[in-house]
Amino acid sequence: MDLDIHRQYMQQAIGLARRGEGRTSPNPPVGALIVRSGKVVGQGFHPKAGEPHAEIFALRQAGGLARGADVYVTLEPCSHHGRTGPCANALVKAGVGRVFVGVQDPNPCVCGRGIEKLRQAGIEVTIGIEEQECRRLVMPFARLLSSGMPYTIYKAAMTLDGKTATASGDSKWITGEQSRLRGHLLRNRVEAIMVGVETVLADDPLLNTRLPDGGGRDPLRVVVDSHLRMPADAAMLQQHSTSWTLIATISDDEEKILRLQHAGAEVVKFPADEGKVSLPHLWHELGKRDVQRLLLEGGSTLAGAALTAGLIDQLQVFVAPKLIGGAVTYGIFSGSGCTVLAEAIPLGDLRYEQVDKDLLIVGEVERCLRG
Repeated sequence: MDLDIHRQYMQQAIGLARRGEGRTSPNPPVGALIVRSGKVVGQGFHPKAGEPHAEIFALRQAGGLARGADVYVTLEPCSHHGRTGPCANALVKAGVGRVFVGVQDPNPCVCGRGIEKLRQAGIEVTIGIEEQECRRLVMPFARLLSSGMPYTIYKAAMTLDGKTATASGDSKWITGEQSRLRGHLLRNRVEAIMVGVETVLADDPLLNTRLPDGGGRDPLRVVVDSHLRMPADAAMLQQHSTSWTLIATISDDEEKILRLQHAGAEVVKFPADEGKVSLPHLWHELGKRDVQRLLLEGGSTLAGAALTAGLIDQLQVFVAPKLIGGAVTYGIFSGSGCTVLAEAIPLGDLRYEQVDKDLLIVGEVERCLRG
């Protein structure tokens, strides 16, 4: 069979896996496709932890047609007993003919074992079909597994001359409607979204997910507020939502804590780092709560501190074809930054996409690429 055909089928499996993004933690998102005589006879994705894995849904749909068929799965089938049984065993029992795997499982409990089990049963296994894209799917899972911290995506919007607002602070709207929609689609695929208190005081955001069809899921809202300046009547605390707001602080002010708790917020005290919340401690706490994908939306002070602490894994920057002019008062990062270019943090795995009139640039922080 032509390699392009294998890639097309794996792309379909990748599309299935994306339907589970932000919902499967502590498991990774996975998609599976079963093909017999050039026809898709089964497909599935892992919807959430505790439910069957992608391969099981695909096998159920295929039934007896799975015998001798080709299986395309974005991640190596598991070989161990967790909340569900081993998918490798299920594939062997179903009598599939060949298995095409996007990427090996980074989990030491699985890595290579599922593939070996299939090969011992006489099933031909090919690894690495659309490997780069399949690897991107599991990078958040691998990050949480290796560090205990969520994979962090910093999303920002700026003009072509690098500004996030005018000299007066006006920032609505830098980018177009389609770019803003993409932001909400991203919110729908993460477990948590984070801003600093300055963003709350300046913009009073809802930090919810607003999609055209009214669907979507609100992520956990995290506000870094070292000294509890957040008002109890903030918009995000007044809305109807299936999620809640976590306020990270170093303050012991019981009156403010009670006021925010009465408004529905969860207030958590963290160790201090130079008079502010220790971000690594906050990230570890989110990891303990199975936050696999964290969306950092602002502001520049928090983003600069997270970058300095090595906590940002991916940047998604929307660049609008606009010029504000003047000196850069508002940028996507604040802080002292690098003093020499040799210290600049490189990005890799770069992707570029035009979103209506805006340009979306996506890149992985090199540390993340090195694992």
